[in-house]
Amino acid sequence: MPAFVVVPSFGIQPFPPAGPVMRLVSIPANPVPEDYICGTVRTSDGVDLRFARWAPPPGRKGTVCVFTGRGEQIEKYFETVCDLRDRGFAVAMIDWRGQGHSARQLFDSRKGYVRHFSDYEIDVQSFVEQVVLPDCPPPYFALAHSMGGAVLLRMAHAGRRWFDRIVLSAPMIDLPGRRTAFPARVVLSAMRLFGQGGLYVPGGSDQLTGVADFIGNPLTSDPVRFARNVAILEEDPTLGIASPTVAWADTAFRAMHDFQALNYPSKIRQPLLMIAAGDDTIVSTPAIEEFAYHLRSGSHLVIAGSKHEILQEQNRYRAQFWAAFDAFVPGSPLF
Repeated sequence: MPAFVVVPSFGIQPFPPAGPVMRLVSIPANPVPEDYICGTVRTSDGVDLRFARWAPPPGRKGTVCVFTGRGEQIEKYFETVCDLRDRGFAVAMIDWRGQGHSARQLFDSRKGYVRHFSDYEIDVQSFVEQVVLPDCPPPYFALAHSMGGAVLLRMAHAGRRWFDRIVLSAPMIDLPGRRTAFPARVVLSAMRLFGQGGLYVPGGSDQLTGVADFIGNPLTSDPVRFARNVAILEEDPTLGIASPTVAWADTAFRAMHDFQALNYPSKIRQPLLMIAAGDDTIVSTPAIEEFAYHLRSGSHLVIAGSKHEILQEQNRYRAQFWAAFDAFVPGSPLF
């Protein structure tokens, strides 16, 4: 079996060839950006991941690899892909294992599950080695949101230096209200020890993440972008997942607890820009600020008024994000 299969598109989406291929879901409110290739890569532990990459525009500046948050999918970032390509970058993305159109880990495909948080690092390594390094123009940069930010922080701490610079949008350093404190970790560990790792977390359900009513949602204050993201999941519900499982929460809480070590940020030598949302109720903005203060080669910005999903927010908040991105991520045009 080949390491990956691809579906190219150069302005016109072809009929899919026979056999197992991956595709990108296109709707009128969220069309697939042109000039892409979509396919699968198989990780070193045997998990098939969907990837997509977009060719560089003329005067290319390198490649930005975009890493999504929990419960998200490549399609949600088509607008971001266009924003990056307008800036002269090629773009490459994956769906994390267990979400989007990557292989699910449990029979119930709606359950957000992973055995170990380090499994996501295997996803990144496989993606970089099989897609980015052989097929995408350098230099390489990373843009990661929420859970994706936590994965990239762990890899930067471990000394993985594939990316010249990393931009993190509302990274999952901690949750508000000390919800990852010792008592919660003990409960999750005990539930997992007694074979309940595949259950939804207490209070969780099988409702897809991101399809609730706009009023009171914690993700974005932009009704148009919110409706667009809901429409993606209505078009193809198999892209979505529901509440996290006990196993996911257990390993994610452990990862966030590791970030609390006083010397954790100072051991990261990777240039980082952390952008937090001032009205975030999903992850802890104070925790992001505290972490950033101790970085040796990093900086941070808080966008006042923005909810958690900064790139899905109103233009006035997105403009601040992109201004910071443009100042931090240098391009290297080829002549």
